[in-house]
Amino acid sequence: MTAKSSPLFLGIDTGGTYTDAVLWSEAGGANGKVLAKAKALTTRHDLAVGISGAVDAVLQKAATDPAAIKLVSMSTTLATNALVEGQGGRVALVMIGFSEGDLARDGLKAALGTDPVVFCPGGHDVHGNAAKLDLSGLEAALPELGASVSGFAVCAYFATRNPAHELSARNLIRDITGLPVTASHELSAKLGGPRRALTTLLNARLISMIDRLVAATEGFLAARGIAAPLMVVRGDGALVSAAFARQRPIETILSGPAASLVGARHMTGLDNAVVSDIGGTTTDVAVLDRGRPRLDPEGATVGGFRTMVEAVAMRTFGLGGDSEVTLEDGALNPRILLGPRRLVPLALAGMMHGEAVTVELERQIRAANPSRMDGRLAVRTGVPERLAAGLTGAEAKLYELIGLTPLAVDRLLTSNAQNATLNRLVSRGLVHVAGFTPSDAAHVLGKQANWDAATARLGAELFARKRDGRGQAIAATPEAISERVLTTLTRLSAEVILETAFAEDGLDGAATVAHALVQRAVDAHPGIARLSVALDRPVIGLGASAPLHYAGLPPLVGHDCLVPEDTDVANALGAVVGQVRVSAEARVSQPQEGLFRVASGETVRDFLDEAAAIAAAETDVRAIAAGRARDAGTDSAEIEIASEFRVSTVEGQRMFIEAHVVAVASGRPRIAV
Repeated sequence: MTAKSSPLFLGIDTGGTYTDAVLWSEAGGANGKVLAKAKALTTRHDLAVGISGAVDAVLQKAATDPAAIKLVSMSTTLATNALVEGQGGRVALVMIGFSEGDLARDGLKAALGTDPVVFCPGGHDVHGNAAKLDLSGLEAALPELGASVSGFAVCAYFATRNPAHELSARNLIRDITGLPVTASHELSAKLGGPRRALTTLLNARLISMIDRLVAATEGFLAARGIAAPLMVVRGDGALVSAAFARQRPIETILSGPAASLVGARHMTGLDNAVVSDIGGTTTDVAVLDRGRPRLDPEGATVGGFRTMVEAVAMRTFGLGGDSEVTLEDGALNPRILLGPRRLVPLALAGMMHGEAVTVELERQIRAANPSRMDGRLAVRTGVPERLAAGLTGAEAKLYELIGLTPLAVDRLLTSNAQNATLNRLVSRGLVHVAGFTPSDAAHVLGKQANWDAATARLGAELFARKRDGRGQAIAATPEAISERVLTTLTRLSAEVILETAFAEDGLDGAATVAHALVQRAVDAHPGIARLSVALDRPVIGLGASAPLHYAGLPPLVGHDCLVPEDTDVANALGAVVGQVRVSAEARVSQPQEGLFRVASGETVRDFLDEAAAIAAAETDVRAIAAGRARDAGTDSAEIEIASEFRVSTVEGQRMFIEAHVVAVASGRPRIAV
């Protein structure tokens, strides 16, 4: 079967800067074949615009019939960004069996903000025995709440052991308001009511947002004649149907990083590796174990909130191609420092604004002595004026001076105090600062050529004139300082990779140890004590700039570094080659001697025999997992069941305490016929 006659798969990833699209075919070898790939700027005001730009470019490159596409899958940062930025719909939280004091736990009160909360008597104990439920207060509040919120989150005490009271509240809310309702037992089987309530609250906030994204994407696909199922990557790397994601959008947090890990494994065939994804702003590092990403056992933390969502254990560092380049203060031989702040590369500013940038840089080069502000320009980001509301007098005055054409910072600021004011404008997203970055260094050395190399060289020349502790210029030429910057980026990349490895091994002081080891590796005189370190697995380098920055990694980390051919679209590829994977859980407890209680899904049943209770639990979770797998988008799920028992021995006799039964269903997503 040829690639032309094989079904085609479309992968989409919406990143912070670019939206990537890739067209892939299963034909063409064991790992299939990338037929075309493209990028378009991410359009935050309407993600569908960026998606259409990338997808249309892919279709044009491949010269293919859109009707040949049989599956579309996307990863998205929408949910993650929304939580980080505090966005989402206004929702009402219903707490059953909890007190107001419980809001103070696990950041629930901070997450709730000014959204309404209703407390109702009820809930269950650890064995699923019910307290008296009273929903009269909720029923009285629903007419008013229904007109002022976009959805509801319901959490009941020990709902994971018996969800009956959540179901009663959910049905009441739906009957009266018709609005979306998220119940906590649908999202997690873990104990810990306040954190489960937090997860449920955040999920309810995201429903309308993800719904709009899915609807816009489905509309775009229909307009292009692509009649294929739409899948979404979850935070653990698994695929789920768009309908599934609409109900549980919280599970799409960290979707993009998870997709990159799936793509890394697919492109390299490695089951065990450290994956390092370098972008313009950050480097994301995670570990692949036995073909799957390591997950955060405590639940993903996003926007400062620790959720109960299983997601990749990803460590993010402020290190990228557009990181700010600075000098260590007060040292005789100052080190080059990178990040964590992102700047607009001078090469990019020069390409966009031409002489407005180069004239200022040339003026600074003609000055007799270097200035701390050399090579820095400020420009408005172009956001709507309403977002500039609430500025202080000093901020408003400085903001008024900055326009849409870059202005040299040495002309803009008249005192050091104003530098802090400028930084506040940057942190609010109102102003960009352009300056010398590793991307500029790469342009100077001819290792990158997508922007204006001449402007980059001016920036490097200005930076090379900076003085060390002896008053001497820190580099003789723009090329020399550029080499130092790129070498520093590779060294720091090795440090963050080793830091992640040490942290995964549970070692304290991971950052300090990683820095010391890498420093010894690059030092010409490493000292009396010989130290060395080696990873037990190779590094997979991802990101468009990975071939450049990771070429020198192997001697620093003690293992190979593989940079796949399609590393620049790893996320989009990971979105389309992944598998559906869902799970179901049941608990078997013994509330009294000789009585075995099975809590599975939305049912609770009692048995007089342990073996019968375990068998029933296994049957239940198998059926629930199979149903969820169909809902998530696969018709070919394989199901594995594992049981974990808690027992004790009293006077030589085995005493059953509890059993935890888990079924995991996985399979390839269904495709259009």
